[in-house]
Amino acid sequence: MRFSSTAAALAGAAFLPSVLGYPGMDKLLGELQDKAKRQDCCDSTELIGDLITLSDSQLSPVGHLVKNIIVGNASGESNEDYYNVPLLNTASCAADTCCIWQYIANTMEASFRGASGRCTNAARAAVRLGFHDAAGWSKSTGPLGGADGSIVLAPSEILRPKNNGLQEIIQQMQIWYNQYHGYGVSMADLIQFGATVATVVCPLGPRIHSFVGRYDSSIPAPDGLLPGPFDSADFLIDLFRDKTIQPHGLTALLGAHSTSQQRFVDTSRAGDPQDGTPGVWDVLYYKQTLGPKPPRVFTFQSDINLSEDPRIYPEFAAFAGPGGQQHWNEDYAREYVRLSLLGVYNINNLTDCTKTLPNAITTYVAADQWIVDLWVGTTIHLQAVADALLNGSLITNLLSLILGILLKVKRTVVETVATGSA
Repeated sequence: MRFSSTAAALAGAAFLPSVLGYPGMDKLLGELQDKAKRQDCCDSTELIGDLITLSDSQLSPVGHLVKNIIVGNASGESNEDYYNVPLLNTASCAADTCCIWQYIANTMEASFRGASGRCTNAARAAVRLGFHDAAGWSKSTGPLGGADGSIVLAPSEILRPKNNGLQEIIQQMQIWYNQYHGYGVSMADLIQFGATVATVVCPLGPRIHSFVGRYDSSIPAPDGLLPGPFDSADFLIDLFRDKTIQPHGLTALLGAHSTSQQRFVDTSRAGDPQDGTPGVWDVLYYKQTLGPKPPRVFTFQSDINLSEDPRIYPEFAAFAGPGGQQHWNEDYAREYVRLSLLGVYNINNLTDCTKTLPNAITTYVAADQWIVDLWVGTTIHLQAVADALLNGSLITNLLSLILGILLKVKRTVVETVATGSA
C-alpha cells in the first residue's frame, strides 16, 4: 500500500514540458503515472463520516490524525504509553476520558491471552465482532449501520447466519457493558476497543490507534453487507469498495484470518486453523493461502479467489514475502482505523485512547510450535488439540496423543502396502 506522493506531484506539475526534454524523463514520468493509477485502483484514501464535510481548519487534533491515517499520511500504529494512571473511582480518573479504558484493557487482556502466549478464541471472536459491527455499513446505507454497537444491541443481528459463532463474545461484551456503562462507556466503543486490544494481544499484532466517543444504536444494521466464505473476488472487491475500502485495504484486513480456527464453514473440521500458527498474528496466512499448506490448514474458498485476483495478488504476495510482517501490520492498522469508524459521524469529537492498549509483542515463538507443526501435518481430526489451541493453551501434554495417531497412521499405511504387495 506504500506509495510516494512524488508521483502525483510530478504528474500534475506545470513544469512538465520543460523536464520532458531530459533523457529518459518521459519513461520515468510514465512509470510514476502508472503508480498513481495503481494507487487510485487499489489504495483506500476516501474520506469518511464527518471528515467529508469538515475543512482542515475545522478539524480537531483527533480529526487531523484520523484524516492523515486514512489517506496514508500518518501511521495507524502507536507506541504511546499511559503514565500515572489514576485509581479507579477517583475524581482524577473521572476527569480523564481514557482512565476507565485502561481498566477495561486490563480486563480484556486477561481474557484474550492464553497460557501459551497465543491469543484465545475470545480474542479472535473480538476481532471478528469488531469487523462485523463496523462492516454492516455501505455508502448507500446513510446513517444506518457501521460501528454503532448494533450487533449486540439489536438482537436480530446475531440471528443472521454470517454472525454465527459470535454468541459467546456478544455475551461477554454485554457483561463488560453492564460493568462499565456507568462510566460513560458505549457498546460501540467497547466492541471496537475489544478488537484492537485483541489484535495487539495476539503475538506480533500491531498496536492500532483506538478512539472512543461513538454513539450506540439498537437499530439493526442493513442485512447483506458482510462477506461470505464462498464469495467471488469480483463480489468481494465491489462489496468493500462500497465501504470505501479498496483492494489493498481488503488484502490487509483478510490477514486477520492468520489467528483463526474455523468452526462453522466445515463442521467436520471444526477447530482447523487458517494457517499453521493459530493464535499468532503473522504472515504465514498469506504464504499458506498461496500454497503449499499442511493438511489441517483450512482455507476459505473466498480467500483463494481473492489471492488469485490480479487486483489483490501483488499485495498478497508482498505480505507473504521478505519484510511482509511490518508491511502488513502497517497496512492493517491503517485500514482497521478506517473500518472502525465506518458509519461514525462524530469523528472530529472522538478521543484517542491508544495509550491504554497493552504493549505490542514484537518477537514470539511458541514453546510448543514443533508439536503444533506435527498436528497440522496430520489428516486425522483431533478435537482435543483443536480445543486446546482455541483456548490459547500449551499442547505439550497432548504430544503422546498426536504421536499415537501418527504411528497408527504409519502402521496402517505399511500394512496396506504389504497387503497390496502380497
